[in-house]
Amino acid sequence: MAKLIHIKTFKDNRGSLTVLDDVVPFEIKRLFYIYSVDNSSRGGHRHHTTEQAAICIQGSCQISSHNSKIEEEFVLDRPDKCLLLMPEDWHVMHNFSPDAILLVLASTSFDPKDYIYEPYDAI
Repeated sequence: MAKLIHIKTFKDNRGSLTVLDDVVPFEIKRLFYIYSVDNSSRGGHRHHTTEQAAICIQGSCQISSHNSKIEEEFVLDRPDKCLLLMPEDWHVMHNFSPDAILLVLASTSFDPKDYIYEPYDAI
């Protein structure tokens, strides 16, 4: 089941520093970022084994998640919000602001065989 967590952030007169120490419950094997997304959606899949953590480091976006039992909608609009996605979480990223940059950390290297493109039935 997807879980929204808040990342420790330190603020002072020099700005903000957000730290990912011991936040992500897996070893990071891959990272990618999504940006310049007009009115499109991204994702539209789940995984066999890959766990992911999504952080909108600039701007905002929404992530719809469905794990066959629970459908949820998450808004990522601050760089101290992190959405943890389990392999069984069908996810779609959408409603990107024009300046959005979505950083995704993954527990595995890219493997096209890990992707499942068949959605769950509607609840």
